[in-house]
Amino acid sequence: MKKLFTSYLFLILSFMTYAQERSVISGKVQEVASKASLPGATVRLNKENRYTISDQNGNFEFLNVPVGAYEIEVIYMGYQVEKQAITVRAGENTVVNFLLKDASVTMDEVVVMGDRLRGQARALNQQKSKSNITNIISSDQVGRFPDANIGDALRRVPGITMQNDQGEARNIIVRGLSPELNSVTLNGDRIPSAEGDNRRVQMDLIPSDMISTIEVNKTLTPDMDADAIGGSVNLITRASPNGQRISATLAGGYNPLHQTPIYTGAFVYGNRFADNRFGMVLSGSYNNNQLGSEGIEGEWEQDKDGNAWLSREDIRRYNVQRVRRSVAGAFDFKIDDNHSLYANVMYNWRDDWENRYRVRTDMELIDEDLGVAGGFKLDKISRETKGGIGNRRVDYTRLEDQRVQNYSLGGDHLFGSVLDMDWAVSYAKASEDRPNERYINYEYESEEDLLIQQVPSSNDRPVDLVFNRPNPGLSELDAISENHDYTDESELGVKVNFRVPFSLIDDQKGRLRFGARLRLKDKQRNNNFFEYEPIGNQYDILGNVQTVNWSGPFQPGNQYAPGLFADKHLLGNLNLGDASQFTPEAKPDEFLAVNYRAKERITAGYIRWDQDFSSKLSMIVGARLEHTSIDYTGNVVADEEELAGTRSVENNYTNILPGLTFKYVPQEDLVLRAAVTTGLARPNYYSIAPYVQSIVDDGQVAAGNPDLKATYAWNFDLMAEKYFKSVGILSGGVYYKNLKNFIYKYSNRDYTAAEFARDFPGASNLIPEGETWRFVQDRNGDNVDVYGFEVAIQRQLDFLPGRFLKNFGVYANYTFTKSRAKGIADAEGNPRGNMTLPQTAPHMVNGSLSWENKRFSARVSANYTAAYIDEIGSDAFSDFYYDSQFFLDANASYKFGKYMRLFIEANNLTNQSLRYYWGASSRPMQNEFYKPRYNLGVKFDL
Repeated sequence: MKKLFTSYLFLILSFMTYAQERSVISGKVQEVASKASLPGATVRLNKENRYTISDQNGNFEFLNVPVGAYEIEVIYMGYQVEKQAITVRAGENTVVNFLLKDASVTMDEVVVMGDRLRGQARALNQQKSKSNITNIISSDQVGRFPDANIGDALRRVPGITMQNDQGEARNIIVRGLSPELNSVTLNGDRIPSAEGDNRRVQMDLIPSDMISTIEVNKTLTPDMDADAIGGSVNLITRASPNGQRISATLAGGYNPLHQTPIYTGAFVYGNRFADNRFGMVLSGSYNNNQLGSEGIEGEWEQDKDGNAWLSREDIRRYNVQRVRRSVAGAFDFKIDDNHSLYANVMYNWRDDWENRYRVRTDMELIDEDLGVAGGFKLDKISRETKGGIGNRRVDYTRLEDQRVQNYSLGGDHLFGSVLDMDWAVSYAKASEDRPNERYINYEYESEEDLLIQQVPSSNDRPVDLVFNRPNPGLSELDAISENHDYTDESELGVKVNFRVPFSLIDDQKGRLRFGARLRLKDKQRNNNFFEYEPIGNQYDILGNVQTVNWSGPFQPGNQYAPGLFADKHLLGNLNLGDASQFTPEAKPDEFLAVNYRAKERITAGYIRWDQDFSSKLSMIVGARLEHTSIDYTGNVVADEEELAGTRSVENNYTNILPGLTFKYVPQEDLVLRAAVTTGLARPNYYSIAPYVQSIVDDGQVAAGNPDLKATYAWNFDLMAEKYFKSVGILSGGVYYKNLKNFIYKYSNRDYTAAEFARDFPGASNLIPEGETWRFVQDRNGDNVDVYGFEVAIQRQLDFLPGRFLKNFGVYANYTFTKSRAKGIADAEGNPRGNMTLPQTAPHMVNGSLSWENKRFSARVSANYTAAYIDEIGSDAFSDFYYDSQFFLDANASYKFGKYMRLFIEANNLTNQSLRYYWGASSRPMQNEFYKPRYNLGVKFDL
């Protein structure tokens, strides 16, 4: 890195010496009506091929401008072209600002710039001006969909699908690639993950009304962090406005599943002071959502003849209260025309209060030799309540307290007329705390052969179990437990970037960019787990304690209604710390293996050269070097529950990541792009830990893999974009990715004690002799080919006859992805053929039809994702799949006066469930229902 820094310093001094007789032009592009900044504007000088693009705050600058007279032209889709004449003098920064007016009647089109089209214009202008392949969503566009969080908003973007939690979009899949292969940043800085064993960022944590722009980068340039093979999602917060802005949102809603309310509130205040040199914007958001789900789950096995049968059925009811709070501030200070400073702060806090009631039926074959033909009998029925301690904070629930905070300080500087520098220091931390999480489980274990008939029901439900169900009140106490889980991850980042003019072609624009970045990450997980044996027999029988009865109606069908459980108040009021009532016992097998600490240091440097060959053709070429150093400390566990010490694993590697991008603009409204880029995906922290963990109740062993390698990918992209004057786009593109050492989750459901002793000779024998358990481990595959295409249209139908029809608009996109994975082995080590990359959805469709005039707007939106494999098993029978999903949403709003808008929203009108199946769609292993959600509110914008 010292040599890299010395080279950068030499380049800086050389260009500053060259720039003695040159000057700078800078300014800002704004809208006349609202004084809002216009990002993505094309600003041109009338001499040579000189142009630049306004940034997120509408600012622009020209470096190394010879003295003389010029005319500056600003072009922005949906707005009139503006021009100004200026004179540039030596050694000065000539400041010129633009105020653009809405486009008026043209030869063949009329553009009516309502609120929605203004947001669409900002997004499409930024997308058009980008050098790489990008999709942009503005806050105005997000507000037109009924999306409460960033995850739901992202689901509308071409090539993106989301994995849900309790009916809300959480994990992002870009172009069919799993969340581990994508990155999520806030203002360009990576958001840490509060997940205990992976790098995923929970997208439902951040409210959509806290973000100004969502930028989905599907190809990378060398100045961007390289850990994004599928794509990089950059969430851009609000910047200081150009004048006073006050806005607020108040809303209430209803969840019919549990007949519960929804509350939402948000505010924004921004202004400029001290002769416009100091700007600030403060924003906050609150969302209180009573949600939940009702569903069934199943586990399947095969008899010796290969016939599938249901060995376990879970019926589950979740009651969840999810509260999101978010506050943010952005501040900027203009020292002079050449130097400015900024600071950004954001704090997100989500609480999930959850109760889960689960009845589990375990079944056996009557005769192993006869298999399915011999019928089934009951093994046991268990009834478990999940909750927490009965204090004010936990409130008898499982509380999941998750927080993400981001702080950054930076500056933008001009030195002379040729050197542009920016720098930033950032700190971010994510944490998840689950205090006083409690479970109480009652079991009925059959002492005689209670026969069960498994009647095939439908693909949506596993089977109907027909038998004489025992009285649930006779269930006996099996276990009472309490645990405290805590995970946090922090990242300290420092970066510096330089930009100087550098062109090898006369009269053509050229820029050389170079910089360095340091990221220091620290992650730890610290869990504990205790079981409590009651002294006395007052809790021995379920029928003798305080209970709750869930008898229906029940979404999967009233025949599945779960019935009787220990009440959450009984569980929460147990005085487990009283030695006269309970005997505690630590259960190290539940937490020793999962606790760890990981430190990661990423040091990076890059060089990027932008060169125009003509007014139509431009190129970006460069490379990024990233060195990764990981130091992991985990627990060595002997005899399943004894801490034998700790073990550290170090993993160091260096990646060189070249990239080449071309942009061709044969005409003003047509953009063609081609890119060859590289990217990587680092293994999850916990995946490389030297641990072995057994889960006795589930008959499962999970193990770390210290030999995991980072995935490295070559990406090839072609994209064409046709822009309409009526603020729209028609686009289409193809892509191909080759991933080396891709990481997948291997699962072997028939893992024996002998195989365990072979694979882990230094560990204790966790699997009893004669039994087969499920074994799970992350492994490297050889390579995978991913290819596909995407098409999209976004257009106002202003070519239709009549004023009413002209107000219709369409938004639609389709993405096709196919993959071929090599190097995946079955339980015997033999290669499996015709495998696809896990979490690669082959078909994704978004569509919406809208109607809008100056006061009223309405939209119906649809989203479809085809079925895809999620987890690879030891054979085709054991592969796990997400089933296809189709969502239908609707929303409408009406504007009263100048400042107030009334809106109504409806989500999941199709009552789409989360459906997961085991090997084949006829063997469902999860089907979870949420019902629609409704929201009514009012927005003020002063």
